[in-house]
Amino acid sequence: MIDQELLRKIEKRKALVGVVGMGYVGLPLVRTFCAAGFKCLGYDIDEKKVRALNAGKSYIKHIPSQTISDVVKKKQFRATTDPNELKKADAVLICVPTPLTKMREPDMTYVVSTTEMLATVLRKGQLIVLESTTYPGTTREVCKPILERTGLKAERDFFLAFSPEREDPGRKDYTTETIPKVVGGLGPKSRRLSAALYGSAIARAVSVSSCEVAESAKILENVYRCVNIAMINELKVLFNRMGINVWEVIDAASTKPFGFHPFYPGPGLGGHCIPIDPFYLTWKAREFDSPTRFIELAGEINTSMPEYVVTKVAEGLNRVRKSLNGSKVLVLGLAYKKDIDDLRESPSIALIELLKHHGAKVDYNDPYIPVTHRQREHNLGMRSKPLSATSLRRYDCVVISTDHSCYDYKMIVRNAKLVVDTRNATRNVKRGRDKIVMA
Repeated sequence: MIDQELLRKIEKRKALVGVVGMGYVGLPLVRTFCAAGFKCLGYDIDEKKVRALNAGKSYIKHIPSQTISDVVKKKQFRATTDPNELKKADAVLICVPTPLTKMREPDMTYVVSTTEMLATVLRKGQLIVLESTTYPGTTREVCKPILERTGLKAERDFFLAFSPEREDPGRKDYTTETIPKVVGGLGPKSRRLSAALYGSAIARAVSVSSCEVAESAKILENVYRCVNIAMINELKVLFNRMGINVWEVIDAASTKPFGFHPFYPGPGLGGHCIPIDPFYLTWKAREFDSPTRFIELAGEINTSMPEYVVTKVAEGLNRVRKSLNGSKVLVLGLAYKKDIDDLRESPSIALIELLKHHGAKVDYNDPYIPVTHRQREHNLGMRSKPLSATSLRRYDCVVISTDHSCYDYKMIVRNAKLVVDTRNATRNVKRGRDKIVMA
């Protein structure tokens, strides 16, 4: 039985694990499986990434180059741009983007093209696992038919599962190795094999009854956060108009030991998951004539926050008799959250584009992102400006968009003419509070 043969290879850590997509999801998986004693093969279409990895260099902040160098030297890991190499893999994990189109509908281009590529090298006895967050039904309705065009049958000749990524870049209390891994198979064989694979490298594999349950679990996680962040963003706007400090309100509510979990406002949502994935469910819901008004409203609120911040910048400049049009504005932080180098879907990008649209002359500073790179929908073409007392004085307004721990907020407030704080980063600054606008 080919499933038993694969199971034995997994249990003995003799299975070769292929990972498609060497980004913020794929590379941590490589590190995790190598640490557990497996050999890994990384695949990416980006030749620059592949060359860097094979030279033992990491391009992701929280994965040290030494980690990559060690597994390359031990011949535990190598990267390739040749899809034919994936035929050698016993298990292939798909970690590719699932963005939205301009119409805010699922863009399945990467999942489909990757699955079609894998179909050209698919062989008997392989386990294919989709990790990319998507709508319930993707694994069965999209991936399975493409792979079965080869004449091979799922659950008989090859095995297919879904296991949602749960990466949170920059987090120190949980890692890929310690975050429980939900796994759902197309059938019992796929479920058992995928649970065995992840259970060999990760502290706990949580096996569920189907791919659809696993797909839905990830969507639920992201909808939960999206809706609650939208609620607190809406309350921030209301409380601001009422003259109430939303941050103090959250601190007070957080003293309740049960029934309350704090969420925090900001300039919008960032990261690959929360701003995007809930809309995969709203799109799928139309097939069942079941509107998801709660999710869509949350999306509207969160995507409107950069506009709100621009309004607060304009109000702050008006206080000193300046127009937003023509003012010099420095945005602090380009990453979507503090202390990371990930700018996927960062609200700072929308904020910069809006400020420019209103005629402001905009620069940014981010110690983790020295140069912006082209994205699917954006191409700022900017470089991080040096941050010093002298440079701060050149700007009419400084906007704190990402509250990196390395920023000296007392120095920033002391030298800036005006500070718009979207993250409550200046909460411990006592002097110069008359220059701070909370947004």
